[in-house]
Amino acid sequence: MTDYIIVGAGPAGCVLANRLSEDPLNSVLLLEAGGKDWHPYIHMPAGFAKMTKGIASWGWSTVPQKNMKDRVFWYTQAKVVGGGSSINAQIYTRGNARDYDAWEKEEGLAGWGYRDVLPYFKRAENNQRFANDFHGDQGPLGVSNPISPLPICEAYFRAGQEMGIPFNPDFNGANQEGVGYYQLTQRDARRSSASVAYLKPIRARKNLTVRTDVLVTRVVVEKGRAAGVEVVDRPGGEKRILRAEREVIVSSGAIGSPKLLMQSGIGPADHLKSVGVTPVHDLPGVGSNMQDHLDLFVIAECTGDHTYDNYAKLHRTAWAGLQYLLLKKGPVASSLFETGGFWYADPTAASPDIQFHLGLGSGIEAGVEKLNNPGVTLNSAFLRPRSRGTVRLKSADPADHPLIDPNYWSDPYDRAMSIKGLRLAREIMRQKALAPYVLREVLPGPSLATDDELFDYACRSAKTDHHPVGTCRMGHDEMAVVTPDLRLRGIEGLRVCDASVMPRVPSSNTNAPTIMVGEKGADLILGREPLPPAVFSGNRAA
Repeated sequence: MTDYIIVGAGPAGCVLANRLSEDPLNSVLLLEAGGKDWHPYIHMPAGFAKMTKGIASWGWSTVPQKNMKDRVFWYTQAKVVGGGSSINAQIYTRGNARDYDAWEKEEGLAGWGYRDVLPYFKRAENNQRFANDFHGDQGPLGVSNPISPLPICEAYFRAGQEMGIPFNPDFNGANQEGVGYYQLTQRDARRSSASVAYLKPIRARKNLTVRTDVLVTRVVVEKGRAAGVEVVDRPGGEKRILRAEREVIVSSGAIGSPKLLMQSGIGPADHLKSVGVTPVHDLPGVGSNMQDHLDLFVIAECTGDHTYDNYAKLHRTAWAGLQYLLLKKGPVASSLFETGGFWYADPTAASPDIQFHLGLGSGIEAGVEKLNNPGVTLNSAFLRPRSRGTVRLKSADPADHPLIDPNYWSDPYDRAMSIKGLRLAREIMRQKALAPYVLREVLPGPSLATDDELFDYACRSAKTDHHPVGTCRMGHDEMAVVTPDLRLRGIEGLRVCDASVMPRVPSSNTNAPTIMVGEKGADLILGREPLPPAVFSGNRAA
């Protein structure tokens, strides 16, 4: 018997394990279906490029996307300690202040406004450059600026300014809009994952047990209360029950958390019956409200060796490895997407609705074309999709992959804004400042000009930005899965704490917001007073 069982050692799960076990009187068990974060690619920043190809992931795909010509998307979801923070591109962005104010004012989530959540972002953060109203420098999570930027990055900044997009030294500060360097979850040229930041320093705590390679098949509910979890230690192994004295906390991500709840009989009853699961608690919102950022990209051929593409050659790979080991610099120290920005597809939007990521090469991610000569990539993603998808069970077998349906572009507005974002990316790449570096556009290709042609291109080449949220959302209505204090509606002793509880996807990458949810969730679980709302000069509204 343990006090708290946490299911999933992703970003939020690692935070919870750390914070709940700070009190030696609390016993904490953290369960992870994946393995330990031993693989060297995990800790080398540039190893991200290998991760999208399936290392340390579940190997899931979406169902055919009916609004994108039935395209099936490869859908990388982490299966390793640290979760997405162990395999992502290490970009540290929090979203816009308006995102969280909308959670509070429009979704009715008191305590989740921007001034309420900013202290939790700061508590997590150990920023190597900033210590001010918007940043902390005493937390566990290493946050730093890029170590080895290339000259093409500065040219990209000038290109943005030629279009009227200002340079921004801090996307997480007073304003979000502009182009600039991303802050990264790195420390000393190594990835600062939630595992490295939150678990590694405390593994010796006697009241914390971390177990990997353990598949949780269901939450055990007895008399309306979560009593523990059923687990299998290996494929084909015997099932057994682990009991929790106080709470079971599901922290398996926006896909894994609704999947586990539904396997446990918690979810839309009609769907559960249709796949052979006996309903325990009819909760129709489980697995609904899925949101994700869809990514469209421009790939251009460079005029010379201006990116990291040529480091794929054996002798240059060897040199890059030595440079990293001896100097902690060079290509291996790069996340490859260290530069980007936030701007507007919809000129009437109150805050930026497009995010750019400048990729220092071509073919960086799985399924994206690699050029024969050095290339550069500019990704664009529409940040506030109106489309909503679902996560459903394929069968009652926990080993079966879930049915993941982001339902991309079911709302025509998303399609229109995404294509506008792609046009903005093309325009940036054609600016005078980038002319010494960019020879020609290869994808989509200059022959594609109409919205219909760009739609066809997107259906062939678009990819997920790996930002699913919302499938166990907080709220007060009948489709809400958890309350604002993350308690599952209708069952005692059970909470959900991860990206799935977000009612709307933040206008950014989702790793930092998920860590924030873990930090705030820990205080809610422990019954502590929330951190005092942030006080800062100026108006952080955009």
